[in-house]
Amino acid sequence: MKVKKLPQRMCTGCMEMKPKKELIRVVRSKEGEISIDTSGKKPGRGAYICKSADCLEKAIKTKRLSRNLEVTIDNEIYDRLKEEISNDK
Repeated sequence: MKVKKLPQRMCTGCMEMKPKKELIRVVRSKEGEISIDTSGKKPGRGAYICKSADCLEKAIKTKRLSRNLEVTIDNEIYDRLKEEISNDK
């Protein structure tokens, strides 16, 4: 029987490769709208971040998340990400 490969993605905070299911996806749509994708299937450019407050802080500080999505991200999105991370624990 074939072993199924788990998709790996890089966290924009710690820059480590991790299984896609362990990360939170942030998506920029064609219209430029930023949203948090819990299903992992929304269309658009995506960036991934660990479910850890440290990784989120690193991504905010270095502006990697906005660089990966090629758009400036409002504080509202960062607040929603912090909320999402605190709810997962």
